[in-house]
Amino acid sequence: MKKNSVFIALLLIFLGVNMNAQERIKVDGVAVVVGKNIVLDSDIDKFKKELQQRMEGKLEISDCEILEEIMNQKLLAHHAVVDSVEISEAEVNSEVDRNISYFAQQLGSLDKVVDYYGFTDEEDLRKELYGIQKEQLLIRRERASLTEDIDVTPEEVRTYFKNLEKNDNLPEFSAEIELAQIVKLLKPTEEETTRVYDKLNGIKKDIEEGYSFRLKAIINSDDPAVSGNGPGAGGKYTITRDANFIKEFKEVAFSLDEGEISEPFESGFGIHIIQVEKIKGQERDVRHILIQPKISDEELKASKDELAKIREDILKGDITFEDAVIKYSDDVETKNNQGLILNPQTNDTKFDLTRMDPNLYKRVSSLKAGEITEPFYDEIRGESKMHKIILLKSKTETHTANFTEDYEKIQQLTLQKRQEETIEKWSKDKIQDTYIKINKDHKKCSFKNNWKKE
Repeated sequence: MKKNSVFIALLLIFLGVNMNAQERIKVDGVAVVVGKNIVLDSDIDKFKKELQQRMEGKLEISDCEILEEIMNQKLLAHHAVVDSVEISEAEVNSEVDRNISYFAQQLGSLDKVVDYYGFTDEEDLRKELYGIQKEQLLIRRERASLTEDIDVTPEEVRTYFKNLEKNDNLPEFSAEIELAQIVKLLKPTEEETTRVYDKLNGIKKDIEEGYSFRLKAIINSDDPAVSGNGPGAGGKYTITRDANFIKEFKEVAFSLDEGEISEPFESGFGIHIIQVEKIKGQERDVRHILIQPKISDEELKASKDELAKIREDILKGDITFEDAVIKYSDDVETKNNQGLILNPQTNDTKFDLTRMDPNLYKRVSSLKAGEITEPFYDEIRGESKMHKIILLKSKTETHTANFTEDYEKIQQLTLQKRQEETIEKWSKDKIQDTYIKINKDHKKCSFKNNWKKE
Protein backbone atom coordinates (compact mmCIF):
# COMPACT_ATOMS: atom_id res chain seq x y z
CA MET A 1 0.00 0.00 0.00
CA LYS A 2 1.38 3.45 -0.95
CA LYS A 3 2.32 5.80 1.90
CA ASN A 4 -0.01 8.62 0.85
CA SER A 5 -2.88 6.13 0.75
CA VAL A 6 -1.96 4.97 4.24
CA PHE A 7 -2.18 8.51 5.57
CA ILE A 8 -5.60 8.98 3.96
CA ALA A 9 -6.68 5.72 5.57
CA LEU A 10 -5.38 6.98 8.91
CA LEU A 11 -7.66 9.98 8.69
CA LEU A 12 -10.62 7.85 7.73
CA ILE A 13 -10.24 5.54 10.72
CA PHE A 14 -9.32 8.26 13.24
CA LEU A 15 -12.84 8.21 14.66
CA GLY A 16 -12.91 4.43 14.95
CA VAL A 17 -9.69 4.36 16.97
CA ASN A 18 -10.84 7.00 19.42
CA MET A 19 -14.13 5.18 19.95
CA ASN A 20 -12.25 2.94 22.38
CA ALA A 21 -11.82 5.86 24.78
CA GLN A 22 -13.37 3.83 27.58
CA GLU A 23 -10.26 1.62 27.57
CA ARG A 24 -8.00 4.58 28.42
CA ILE A 25 -6.62 4.25 31.92
CA LYS A 26 -4.65 6.64 34.06
CA VAL A 27 -1.41 4.68 33.77
CA ASP A 28 -1.50 4.95 29.96
CA GLY A 29 1.67 6.77 28.89
CA VAL A 30 1.60 10.17 27.24
CA ALA A 31 3.54 9.90 23.96
CA VAL A 32 3.36 13.52 22.82
CA VAL A 33 1.77 16.84 23.74
CA VAL A 34 1.04 19.24 20.86
CA GLY A 35 -0.24 22.58 22.15
CA LYS A 36 -2.95 21.46 24.57
CA ASN A 37 -3.60 18.18 22.73
CA ILE A 38 -2.37 14.89 24.14
CA VAL A 39 -1.42 11.73 22.22
CA LEU A 40 -1.34 8.55 24.29
CA ASP A 41 0.88 5.53 23.67
CA SER A 42 -2.31 3.51 23.25
CA ASP A 43 -3.41 5.77 20.37
CA ILE A 44 -0.40 4.62 18.33
CA ASP A 45 -1.10 0.95 19.07
CA LYS A 46 -4.78 1.29 18.22
CA PHE A 47 -4.02 3.09 14.97
CA LYS A 48 -1.66 0.33 13.93
CA LYS A 49 -3.98 -2.54 14.86
CA GLU A 50 -6.91 -0.89 13.10
CA LEU A 51 -4.87 -0.30 9.95
CA GLN A 52 -3.56 -3.86 9.92
CA GLN A 53 -7.08 -5.23 10.23
CA ARG A 54 -8.44 -2.99 7.47
CA MET A 55 -5.51 -3.57 5.12
CA GLU A 56 -5.49 -7.33 5.85
CA GLY A 57 -1.85 -7.22 6.94
CA LYS A 58 -0.69 -5.59 3.67
CA LEU A 59 0.83 -2.65 5.48
CA GLU A 60 4.35 -1.35 5.91
CA ILE A 61 4.34 1.63 8.23
CA SER A 62 6.28 2.22 11.42
CA ASP A 63 5.03 3.40 14.80
CA CYS A 64 7.06 6.58 14.27
CA GLU A 65 5.27 7.32 10.98
CA ILE A 66 1.90 6.75 12.64
CA LEU A 67 2.85 9.03 15.53
CA GLU A 68 3.94 11.80 13.15
CA GLU A 69 0.64 11.65 11.27
CA ILE A 70 -1.30 11.86 14.55
CA MET A 71 0.85 14.85 15.57
CA ASN A 72 0.06 16.55 12.24
CA GLN A 73 -3.65 16.25 13.02
CA LYS A 74 -3.20 17.54 16.57
CA LEU A 75 -1.22 20.51 15.22
CA LEU A 76 -4.09 21.40 12.89
CA ALA A 77 -6.61 21.03 15.73
CA HIS A 78 -4.54 23.23 18.04
CA HIS A 79 -4.16 26.05 15.52
CA ALA A 80 -7.82 25.86 14.53
CA VAL A 81 -8.57 26.93 18.11
CA VAL A 82 -5.81 29.57 18.01
CA ASP A 83 -7.26 30.91 14.74
CA SER A 84 -10.78 31.00 16.25
CA VAL A 85 -12.26 28.59 13.72
CA GLU A 86 -16.01 28.55 14.32
CA ILE A 87 -17.91 25.28 14.77
CA SER A 88 -21.58 25.32 15.77
CA GLU A 89 -23.17 22.89 18.19
CA ALA A 90 -25.69 21.94 15.49
CA GLU A 91 -22.89 20.97 13.07
CA VAL A 92 -21.20 18.77 15.65
CA ASN A 93 -24.47 17.11 16.67
CA SER A 94 -25.31 16.45 13.04
CA GLU A 95 -21.98 14.64 12.57
CA VAL A 96 -22.54 12.70 15.80
CA ASP A 97 -26.00 11.59 14.59
CA ARG A 98 -24.60 10.58 11.22
CA ASN A 99 -21.86 8.46 12.77
CA ILE A 100 -24.15 6.84 15.32
CA SER A 101 -26.53 5.97 12.50
CA TYR A 102 -23.64 4.45 10.54
CA PHE A 103 -22.36 2.41 13.50
CA ALA A 104 -25.89 1.20 14.32
CA GLN A 105 -26.33 0.13 10.70
CA GLN A 106 -23.04 -1.77 10.78
CA LEU A 107 -23.66 -3.55 14.10
CA GLY A 108 -27.44 -3.94 13.89
CA SER A 109 -28.70 -1.60 16.62
CA LEU A 110 -27.77 1.34 18.81
CA ASP A 111 -27.67 -0.89 21.90
CA LYS A 112 -25.08 -3.10 20.20
CA VAL A 113 -22.96 -0.04 19.41
CA VAL A 114 -23.07 1.09 23.05
CA ASP A 115 -22.17 -2.41 24.25
CA TYR A 116 -19.47 -3.07 21.63
CA TYR A 117 -17.53 0.11 22.41
CA GLY A 118 -17.97 -0.26 26.18
CA PHE A 119 -20.10 2.79 26.91
CA THR A 120 -22.64 3.02 29.73
CA ASP A 121 -25.53 4.26 27.58
CA GLU A 122 -26.37 6.36 24.51
CA GLU A 123 -25.77 9.62 26.38
CA ASP A 124 -22.28 8.43 27.35
CA LEU A 125 -21.58 7.47 23.73
CA ARG A 126 -22.83 10.82 22.41
CA LYS A 127 -20.71 12.74 24.90
CA GLU A 128 -17.55 10.96 23.77
CA LEU A 129 -18.42 11.32 20.10
CA TYR A 130 -19.17 15.01 20.52
CA GLY A 131 -15.58 15.78 21.53
CA ILE A 132 -14.14 13.63 18.77
CA GLN A 133 -16.36 15.09 16.07
CA LYS A 134 -15.70 18.64 17.20
CA GLU A 135 -11.97 18.09 16.83
CA GLN A 136 -12.45 16.49 13.41
CA LEU A 137 -14.51 19.48 12.22
CA LEU A 138 -11.86 21.87 13.52
CA ILE A 139 -9.17 19.97 11.61
CA ARG A 140 -11.29 19.94 8.46
CA ARG A 141 -11.98 23.67 8.63
CA GLU A 142 -8.35 24.57 9.33
CA ARG A 143 -7.18 22.46 6.38
CA ALA A 144 -9.82 24.06 4.15
CA SER A 145 -8.77 27.59 5.14
CA LEU A 146 -5.14 26.79 4.31
CA THR A 147 -5.88 25.23 0.90
CA GLU A 148 -9.01 27.02 -0.39
CA ASP A 149 -7.12 29.16 -2.93
CA ILE A 150 -5.02 26.33 -4.39
CA ASP A 151 -5.69 25.25 -7.98
CA VAL A 152 -3.85 23.23 -10.65
CA THR A 153 -3.43 23.78 -14.39
CA PRO A 154 -3.94 21.10 -17.09
CA GLU A 155 -0.19 21.09 -17.64
CA GLU A 156 0.44 20.37 -13.95
CA VAL A 157 -2.05 17.49 -14.17
CA ARG A 158 -0.28 16.06 -17.22
CA THR A 159 3.14 16.39 -15.56
CA TYR A 160 1.88 14.67 -12.41
CA PHE A 161 0.46 11.77 -14.46
CA LYS A 162 3.65 11.40 -16.52
CA ASN A 163 5.74 11.23 -13.35
CA LEU A 164 3.49 8.52 -11.92
CA GLU A 165 3.71 6.62 -15.21
CA LYS A 166 7.50 7.02 -15.40
CA ASN A 167 7.92 5.67 -11.85
CA ASP A 168 5.50 2.79 -12.52
CA ASN A 169 3.30 4.17 -9.75
CA LEU A 170 -0.05 4.69 -11.51
CA PRO A 171 -2.97 4.21 -9.09
CA GLU A 172 -5.64 1.53 -9.39
CA PHE A 173 -9.16 2.94 -9.51
CA SER A 174 -11.99 0.90 -8.01
CA ALA A 175 -15.11 -0.14 -9.89
CA GLU A 176 -17.58 2.73 -10.17
CA ILE A 177 -21.24 2.89 -11.09
CA GLU A 178 -23.85 5.49 -12.01
CA LEU A 179 -27.39 5.03 -10.70
CA ALA A 180 -30.75 6.52 -11.61
CA GLN A 181 -34.04 6.09 -9.77
CA ILE A 182 -37.79 6.42 -10.02
CA VAL A 183 -39.48 7.14 -6.69
CA LYS A 184 -43.12 6.90 -5.61
CA LEU A 185 -43.68 8.65 -2.29
CA LEU A 186 -46.08 7.09 0.21
CA LYS A 187 -48.52 9.44 1.89
CA PRO A 188 -51.26 8.67 4.42
CA THR A 189 -54.86 9.31 3.47
CA GLU A 190 -56.71 12.38 4.70
CA GLU A 191 -58.84 10.11 6.88
CA GLU A 192 -55.76 8.65 8.57
CA THR A 193 -54.22 12.08 9.11
CA THR A 194 -57.48 13.32 10.64
CA ARG A 195 -57.56 10.26 12.94
CA VAL A 196 -54.08 11.09 14.29
CA TYR A 197 -54.95 14.76 14.82
CA ASP A 198 -58.10 13.77 16.71
CA LYS A 199 -56.14 11.31 18.87
CA LEU A 200 -53.48 13.88 19.77
CA ASN A 201 -56.13 16.50 20.56
CA GLY A 202 -57.73 13.97 22.91
CA ILE A 203 -54.38 13.24 24.59
CA LYS A 204 -53.74 16.99 24.95
CA LYS A 205 -57.10 17.44 26.65
CA ASP A 206 -56.39 14.53 29.05
CA ILE A 207 -53.01 16.03 30.04
CA GLU A 208 -54.57 19.46 30.60
CA GLU A 209 -57.07 17.75 32.92
CA GLY A 210 -54.27 16.22 35.01
CA TYR A 211 -53.03 13.06 33.27
CA SER A 212 -49.25 12.43 33.19
CA PHE A 213 -47.59 13.55 29.95
CA ARG A 214 -44.79 11.04 30.59
CA LEU A 215 -47.16 8.08 30.82
CA LYS A 216 -49.15 9.25 27.82
CA ALA A 217 -45.88 9.45 25.86
CA ILE A 218 -44.77 5.95 26.89
CA ILE A 219 -48.15 4.51 25.90
CA ASN A 220 -48.74 6.44 22.67
CA SER A 221 -45.53 7.89 21.21
CA ASP A 222 -43.88 6.40 18.11
CA ASP A 223 -40.53 8.02 19.04
CA PRO A 224 -38.20 4.97 19.50
CA ALA A 225 -36.33 6.77 22.32
CA VAL A 226 -39.44 7.05 24.50
CA SER A 227 -38.88 3.73 26.27
CA GLY A 228 -35.10 4.10 26.67
CA ASN A 229 -32.96 5.62 29.42
CA GLY A 230 -31.23 8.44 27.55
CA PRO A 231 -32.49 11.59 25.82
CA GLY A 232 -36.11 11.09 24.75
CA ALA A 233 -36.99 8.77 27.64
CA GLY A 234 -40.61 9.37 28.55
CA GLY A 235 -40.74 11.88 25.68
CA LYS A 236 -38.37 14.32 27.41
CA TYR A 237 -35.61 16.29 25.68
CA THR A 238 -33.48 19.29 26.62
CA ILE A 239 -33.03 21.52 23.59
CA THR A 240 -31.45 24.80 22.48
CA ARG A 241 -32.04 26.80 19.32
CA ASP A 242 -28.85 25.30 17.86
CA ALA A 243 -29.71 21.72 18.82
CA ASN A 244 -29.92 19.13 16.06
CA PHE A 245 -33.73 18.95 16.03
CA ILE A 246 -36.00 19.47 13.06
CA LYS A 247 -37.00 23.05 12.31
CA GLU A 248 -40.72 22.54 13.01
CA PHE A 249 -39.99 21.03 16.44
CA LYS A 250 -37.77 23.92 17.56
CA GLU A 251 -40.10 26.59 16.19
CA VAL A 252 -43.02 25.23 18.18
CA ALA A 253 -40.98 24.53 21.33
CA PHE A 254 -39.63 28.09 21.48
CA SER A 255 -43.05 29.63 20.85
CA LEU A 256 -44.55 28.10 24.02
CA ASP A 257 -44.62 29.37 27.60
CA GLU A 258 -43.61 27.18 30.52
CA GLY A 259 -46.30 24.53 31.10
CA GLU A 260 -48.07 25.21 27.79
CA ILE A 261 -48.97 22.37 25.42
CA SER A 262 -48.90 22.92 21.67
CA GLU A 263 -51.60 22.18 19.15
CA PRO A 264 -50.79 19.10 17.03
CA PHE A 265 -48.32 19.93 14.24
CA GLU A 266 -46.66 18.02 11.41
CA SER A 267 -43.05 17.28 10.51
CA GLY A 268 -41.35 14.70 8.33
CA PHE A 269 -41.41 12.32 11.31
CA GLY A 270 -45.18 12.45 11.78
CA ILE A 271 -47.54 14.54 13.93
CA HIS A 272 -46.51 15.90 17.36
CA ILE A 273 -47.64 17.69 20.45
CA ILE A 274 -45.09 19.38 22.76
CA GLN A 275 -45.20 20.63 26.32
CA VAL A 276 -42.51 22.97 27.70
CA GLU A 277 -41.74 21.74 31.23
CA LYS A 278 -39.04 24.24 32.13
CA ILE A 279 -37.27 27.25 30.60
CA LYS A 280 -33.61 27.49 31.67
CA GLY A 281 -32.01 30.48 29.95
CA GLN A 282 -31.23 29.33 26.41
CA GLU A 283 -32.35 25.76 27.16
CA ARG A 284 -35.82 24.25 27.37
CA ASP A 285 -36.92 20.97 28.90
CA VAL A 286 -39.73 19.67 26.71
CA ARG A 287 -41.82 16.55 26.42
CA HIS A 288 -43.37 15.46 23.18
CA ILE A 289 -45.58 12.75 21.77
CA LEU A 290 -45.11 11.65 18.18
CA ILE A 291 -47.69 9.63 16.27
CA GLN A 292 -46.95 8.53 12.74
CA PRO A 293 -49.99 8.18 10.46
CA LYS A 294 -50.21 4.61 9.18
CA ILE A 295 -50.04 3.68 5.52
CA SER A 296 -52.33 0.73 4.84
CA ASP A 297 -51.20 -2.56 3.30
CA GLU A 298 -53.47 -1.80 0.35
CA GLU A 299 -51.70 1.52 -0.27
CA LEU A 300 -48.28 -0.12 0.04
CA LYS A 301 -49.25 -2.82 -2.45
CA ALA A 302 -50.73 -0.32 -4.91
CA SER A 303 -47.54 1.78 -4.87
CA LYS A 304 -45.32 -1.26 -5.37
CA ASP A 305 -47.54 -2.62 -8.16
CA GLU A 306 -47.46 0.74 -9.94
CA LEU A 307 -43.66 0.73 -9.95
CA ALA A 308 -43.59 -2.90 -11.11
CA LYS A 309 -45.76 -1.92 -14.09
CA ILE A 310 -43.52 1.07 -14.89
CA ARG A 311 -40.47 -1.22 -14.74
CA GLU A 312 -42.13 -3.72 -17.05
CA ASP A 313 -42.99 -0.99 -19.60
CA ILE A 314 -39.37 0.25 -19.55
CA LEU A 315 -37.97 -3.25 -20.09
CA LYS A 316 -40.42 -3.85 -22.96
CA GLY A 317 -39.33 -0.59 -24.59
CA ASP A 318 -42.75 1.09 -24.33
CA ILE A 319 -41.13 4.05 -22.53
CA THR A 320 -37.54 5.06 -21.78
CA PHE A 321 -36.30 5.23 -18.21
CA GLU A 322 -35.66 8.96 -18.61
CA ASP A 323 -39.20 9.64 -19.84
CA ALA A 324 -40.61 7.50 -17.03
CA VAL A 325 -38.68 9.61 -14.52
CA ILE A 326 -40.30 12.79 -15.82
CA LYS A 327 -43.76 11.23 -16.00
CA TYR A 328 -43.90 9.21 -12.78
CA SER A 329 -41.13 10.01 -10.27
CA ASP A 330 -41.99 11.98 -7.11
CA ASP A 331 -38.38 12.72 -6.15
CA VAL A 332 -37.70 16.44 -6.62
CA GLU A 333 -33.88 16.17 -6.50
CA THR A 334 -33.55 13.60 -9.30
CA LYS A 335 -36.70 14.22 -11.39
CA ASN A 336 -35.09 16.95 -13.52
CA ASN A 337 -31.75 15.13 -13.78
CA GLN A 338 -32.90 12.00 -15.66
CA GLY A 339 -33.23 10.29 -12.29
CA LEU A 340 -29.46 10.35 -11.68
CA ILE A 341 -28.51 9.99 -8.00
CA LEU A 342 -25.76 12.24 -6.66
CA ASN A 343 -23.10 10.72 -4.43
CA PRO A 344 -23.35 12.77 -1.18
CA GLN A 345 -19.64 12.26 -0.44
CA THR A 346 -18.34 13.55 -3.78
CA ASN A 347 -21.33 15.49 -5.14
CA ASP A 348 -21.05 13.79 -8.55
CA THR A 349 -22.90 10.84 -10.10
CA LYS A 350 -20.19 8.19 -9.61
CA PHE A 351 -20.27 5.72 -6.71
CA ASP A 352 -17.21 3.70 -5.67
CA LEU A 353 -18.50 0.18 -5.09
CA THR A 354 -16.14 -0.29 -2.14
CA ARG A 355 -17.41 2.82 -0.31
CA MET A 356 -21.14 2.70 -0.87
CA ASP A 357 -23.86 2.62 1.73
CA PRO A 358 -24.15 -1.11 2.57
CA ASN A 359 -27.90 -1.25 1.96
CA LEU A 360 -27.61 0.41 -1.44
CA TYR A 361 -24.67 -1.84 -2.32
CA LYS A 362 -26.78 -4.95 -1.67
CA ARG A 363 -29.42 -3.66 -4.06
CA VAL A 364 -27.17 -2.84 -7.03
CA SER A 365 -23.84 -4.70 -6.75
CA SER A 366 -25.00 -7.68 -8.83
CA LEU A 367 -26.66 -5.60 -11.59
CA LYS A 368 -25.22 -5.15 -15.05
CA ALA A 369 -25.40 -1.85 -16.94
CA GLY A 370 -28.98 -1.31 -18.12
CA GLU A 371 -30.56 -3.60 -15.51
CA ILE A 372 -33.21 -2.35 -13.07
CA THR A 373 -33.95 -3.50 -9.53
CA GLU A 374 -37.32 -4.88 -8.53
CA PRO A 375 -39.45 -2.30 -6.66
CA PHE A 376 -38.40 -2.00 -3.00
CA TYR A 377 -39.43 -0.04 0.09
CA ASP A 378 -37.18 2.68 1.49
CA GLU A 379 -37.48 5.56 3.92
CA ILE A 380 -35.54 8.63 5.04
CA ARG A 381 -36.21 9.06 8.74
CA GLY A 382 -37.78 12.42 9.41
CA GLU A 383 -38.51 13.03 5.74
CA SER A 384 -40.37 10.46 3.65
CA LYS A 385 -41.37 6.86 2.94
CA MET A 386 -41.31 5.51 -0.58
CA HIS A 387 -41.02 2.70 -3.10
CA LYS A 388 -38.17 2.82 -5.61
CA ILE A 389 -36.70 1.19 -8.66
CA ILE A 390 -33.03 1.82 -9.48
CA LEU A 391 -31.33 1.59 -12.87
CA LEU A 392 -27.63 0.78 -13.07
CA LYS A 393 -26.86 3.31 -15.79
CA SER A 394 -23.15 2.63 -16.25
CA LYS A 395 -20.35 0.61 -14.68
CA THR A 396 -16.57 1.04 -14.91
CA GLU A 397 -14.50 -1.95 -13.78
CA THR A 398 -11.40 -1.73 -11.58
CA HIS A 399 -8.51 -0.50 -13.75
CA THR A 400 -5.13 1.22 -13.83
CA ALA A 401 -5.40 4.98 -14.25
CA ASN A 402 -5.80 6.22 -17.82
CA PHE A 403 -5.09 9.91 -18.52
CA THR A 404 -7.99 10.44 -20.92
CA GLU A 405 -10.69 8.40 -19.20
CA ASP A 406 -9.69 9.34 -15.63
CA TYR A 407 -8.65 12.97 -16.15
CA GLU A 408 -10.93 14.33 -13.40
CA LYS A 409 -9.59 11.82 -10.85
CA ILE A 410 -5.99 12.54 -11.81
CA GLN A 411 -6.72 16.27 -11.58
CA GLN A 412 -8.06 15.68 -8.06
CA LEU A 413 -4.95 13.68 -7.11
CA THR A 414 -2.75 16.49 -8.44
CA LEU A 415 -4.73 19.01 -6.42
CA GLN A 416 -4.47 16.84 -3.29
CA LYS A 417 -0.69 16.65 -3.75
CA ARG A 418 -0.46 20.45 -3.98
CA GLN A 419 -2.68 20.80 -0.91
CA GLU A 420 -0.59 18.32 1.09
CA GLU A 421 2.59 20.18 0.11
CA THR A 422 0.98 23.41 1.34
CA ILE A 423 -0.06 21.80 4.63
CA GLU A 424 3.41 20.33 5.07
CA LYS A 425 5.07 23.73 4.57
CA TRP A 426 2.59 25.29 7.02
CA SER A 427 3.34 22.53 9.55
CA LYS A 428 7.09 23.11 9.37
CA ASP A 429 6.54 26.79 10.15
CA LYS A 430 3.99 26.24 12.93
CA ILE A 431 5.99 23.55 14.71
CA GLN A 432 8.58 26.19 15.59
CA ASP A 433 6.15 28.35 17.62
CA THR A 434 3.94 25.59 19.08
CA TYR A 435 4.52 23.93 22.44
CA ILE A 436 5.56 20.33 21.73
CA LYS A 437 6.73 17.77 24.26
CA ILE A 438 7.82 14.31 23.11
CA ASN A 439 8.26 11.43 25.54
CA LYS A 440 11.85 10.23 25.69
CA ASP A 441 10.79 6.80 24.36
CA HIS A 442 9.68 8.45 21.10
CA LYS A 443 12.59 10.87 20.71
CA LYS A 444 14.48 8.10 18.93
CA CYS A 445 12.09 8.47 15.98
CA SER A 446 13.36 10.08 12.78
CA PHE A 447 10.50 12.40 11.83
CA LYS A 448 10.09 14.16 8.47
CA ASN A 449 9.51 17.44 10.26
CA ASN A 450 11.52 18.94 13.10
CA TRP A 451 9.12 17.99 15.92
CA LYS A 452 12.08 17.58 18.31
CA LYS A 453 13.24 21.13 17.49
CA GLU A 454 16.87 20.09 17.30
